[in-house]
Amino acid sequence: MQEIFPVRSKMNLQDLRNLIKTGESSFLEFKRTIPSPEKIAREMCAFANSNGGILIIGIDDDGSLVGVESYYEQHFLLTEATNYLLKPAIEPEIEIIPFKNKEIVLVKIKEAEDKPVFVDLGDEWAGFVRVNDKSIKASKEMLQVLKNRTSEEGVTFEFGPNEQKLFRFLNQYERITVNEFSNLVNISYRRASRILVNLVSAGVLNLFTHEKAEFFTLARPV
Repeated sequence: MQEIFPVRSKMNLQDLRNLIKTGESSFLEFKRTIPSPEKIAREMCAFANSNGGILIIGIDDDGSLVGVESYYEQHFLLTEATNYLLKPAIEPEIEIIPFKNKEIVLVKIKEAEDKPVFVDLGDEWAGFVRVNDKSIKASKEMLQVLKNRTSEEGVTFEFGPNEQKLFRFLNQYERITVNEFSNLVNISYRRASRILVNLVSAGVLNLFTHEKAEFFTLARPV
């Protein structure tokens, strides 16, 4: 069982206030306390699957500092999330900033080298990613893209009739979903998904998530 040992932060209160002023974002999340191991694991998973980030514990939603009575009140929940709910395991860096008679806890998550990272939701292992200031459940397409990008095997694709129709469509309408592509070229959803994922992994397409909708766009002119 991995123990998480905190260190005194290099950041002072003024540095912290300046950071908080930037607001929640793709790399910054505020929590008054750790609500549960499951919920904090989702946030940690999302940062690890994205570009990393910082969870600040002891901050209200409006950005005001409230602190926690002691880091060790949060220690059990963090340890539970890290050791039992995340796969592969991640190693957060914990920093403590004294605040009045309380503490502000910074949980720093690095981008995972081995993606995707999954969370145990009880009935399934699910991946999460960071989109703007939210941690959202990743689609199977996003999970495959994450896997491909950290794989040592290269990704190839062919420039056949289906791809030509896809690029013509995107040049005209700018975005497409898996279902739309499947219908456009009359192939199965699974095959359409595989083609689009390979094109994203090869850097030809971008994959975006917006308000629970997922779509693909050209990464560069084709």
